[in-house]
Amino acid sequence: MRGSVYTFKIPQVEGGATVSIKVIWSQKLLYHEGQFSLNVPFSFPAFVNPVGKKISKREKILLNVSSGVGKEILCKSTSHALKELRREVGKMGFLYDAEVLTWSSADFSFSYNVYSKDLFGGVLLQSPLLRDIDDRQMFCFYLFPGNNQSMKAFRKEVIFIIDISRSMKGGPLESAKNGLLSSLQKLNPEDSFNIIAFNMETYLFSSVMEQATEEAILEATRWLNDKLTADGGTNILMPLKQAIKLLAETTNSIPVIFLITDGAVEDERDICNFVKGYLTSGGSISPRISTFGIGTYCNHHFLRMLAQIGRGHFDTAYDADSVDFRMQKLFTTASSIILADITVDALEHLDSLEQLLPFCIPDLSRGSPLIVSGRYSGNFPDPVKISGTLADMRKFTIDLKAQKTKDLPFDRVVGRRQIDLLTANAWLSGSKELEQKVAKMSIQTGFPSEYTLMVLHQTLQDEKAPETILIQDVFNKINPLKKMDLQKTIMLGNLCVGFGNLTATAENIPPGTEETKSSEATEMLLKAASNCCGRVVDRLSSSNSISFQMIPRLFFSVLFLVLSASFPISGSEEKEKTLAMIKPDGLLGNYTERIKEVIVDYGFSILREITAQLDQDSASSFYAEHSSRSFFPSLIKYMTSGPVLVMVLEKENAIADWRTLIGPTDACKAKITHPNSIRAMCGQDSEKNCVHGSDSLLSAQREISFFFEDVSSGETNTTHDEL
Repeated sequence: MRGSVYTFKIPQVEGGATVSIKVIWSQKLLYHEGQFSLNVPFSFPAFVNPVGKKISKREKILLNVSSGVGKEILCKSTSHALKELRREVGKMGFLYDAEVLTWSSADFSFSYNVYSKDLFGGVLLQSPLLRDIDDRQMFCFYLFPGNNQSMKAFRKEVIFIIDISRSMKGGPLESAKNGLLSSLQKLNPEDSFNIIAFNMETYLFSSVMEQATEEAILEATRWLNDKLTADGGTNILMPLKQAIKLLAETTNSIPVIFLITDGAVEDERDICNFVKGYLTSGGSISPRISTFGIGTYCNHHFLRMLAQIGRGHFDTAYDADSVDFRMQKLFTTASSIILADITVDALEHLDSLEQLLPFCIPDLSRGSPLIVSGRYSGNFPDPVKISGTLADMRKFTIDLKAQKTKDLPFDRVVGRRQIDLLTANAWLSGSKELEQKVAKMSIQTGFPSEYTLMVLHQTLQDEKAPETILIQDVFNKINPLKKMDLQKTIMLGNLCVGFGNLTATAENIPPGTEETKSSEATEMLLKAASNCCGRVVDRLSSSNSISFQMIPRLFFSVLFLVLSASFPISGSEEKEKTLAMIKPDGLLGNYTERIKEVIVDYGFSILREITAQLDQDSASSFYAEHSSRSFFPSLIKYMTSGPVLVMVLEKENAIADWRTLIGPTDACKAKITHPNSIRAMCGQDSEKNCVHGSDSLLSAQREISFFFEDVSSGETNTTHDEL
């Protein structure tokens, strides 16, 4: 989790008042050599200290540790002087409370160890929560590798598949090379390896698997540095087939494929089905496939599904600086396997079993505990017999005791992970039923998903805040949002990463270029917070990481910070104007009236509207910033193919709300990620996407003045991103 400072102006705070802010989040605990570590940003910049007389400063940290395992836990290290409050099996409580001269300049860190020399585990059972979407019982079984260093890891045959398409040029490729070379250094001499670089072609380091000797690793280093340059497109299936063929004769070792890419490809479902078919055909030892995504243009759900099918692991880096570290960590987890081919006898004796996640039980490695969860009906067997194969090819069996628990928040521990895995399954299968299940889980847990939108609602003082709202259909005349004050409802839209960007991959746009400005979701979130809290966000100090600005990490997965706001209203809010355009396909397809009904239903006022026929000069001028792009000629041809309807819309937060209603630029993506948006209804692709909306205040001013000189005044902007 990256530390960021967000400063908001809160109106009408009287002198001497206490301002209390509560933030709830979950984050992933790091695991290394049997030790769990927690790190929380706890350093405060100098500007937060009030100017004037000295005031007392008090820091307080209350830490409760509930490990979920029936073993003693040992505190290993801490950054602050914690006082132990209580201790029992599997649980500890600590307190730090101190008067300080200056606020803390060090982040809070804490690590603990669940000590056991040998491999151990357990099974946790829990009844469904009140108003749970599923009335079946929940289970979660875990295995820990223990601290027995004499337990051998499997010998490895590793193939690295590294993307060298043109979009990887510079930082991404250099960081990926460094991570790959560092991973090679972790191989033992008895291990073997190979490297396949790919764009639209493939390039092999060697025609055969090479022993991991110092000489071979040195030669691989030279090959990576001298021979590989970023160029060309992206073809993932071809190198994957080559890697599987090279590993086909593996015996007495674990074959591992490690795929690194920054792009999305059209045949991703075909790739998953090919790998699934190969692995179920029997034969030699199945290769484990781990995947690593760089940036937001790759399809994270495809990479997660491919890793799930291959009983491997998935991780991602959103910026080049974190690629090396995260690659090494993933490689350590994926390659230090100590127990393989794990089976659970209890799963065969349940009356009903559903939502086993991951559906292919992965191996147990030294680098990470193994956790599998699901739902069941009937009596859960006790004990549960877990079987597998050790590195020396001996069979291993352990009996795990099942215990019922009430104090562990199952929905928080496994909820994010379940949403991610089920989303990947829904993507591959195209199952609408699974999509609905994910949406319901998202509403129940508060974790955003690809199939839900987030709404920030401002309520009157003493007014009861509304229940969580899922925007079911923007075209539904019985609009659930009508029950609320629409002028105080801000739609933040979808806050997830999406299903990859084929256009960016085809055009070899480097990962990170979308990060030169805040992400759309972050902009809307900050805008929403500003509207509620005085319309000013003074300072945002953050990394360039698009997904980590307001999204901390989760226990065993990725979890979004869930925001809920209820603020007193202080006067009327300033209204915004934005430009909306129904493009030729929208008018010719007779969508005009339906779109205008949606506009009115969602509280917009249509101040002005004209129907115009753009000629080549006017269309080229309006989209001038795209003149150097490959799609520009076809865009101009499309925009001049028929009349357009141009409108000036007005309401509070008009720019962000209109963009949320119309959906992503790419209508193909909108049909998947925002199926109820306007572009999903009437758009065809990223160019013929039916409607246009200004993407910022300055763009709105410029675009309105382009068509209506008497409506907008003030500073203008020469660029806009929206097509």
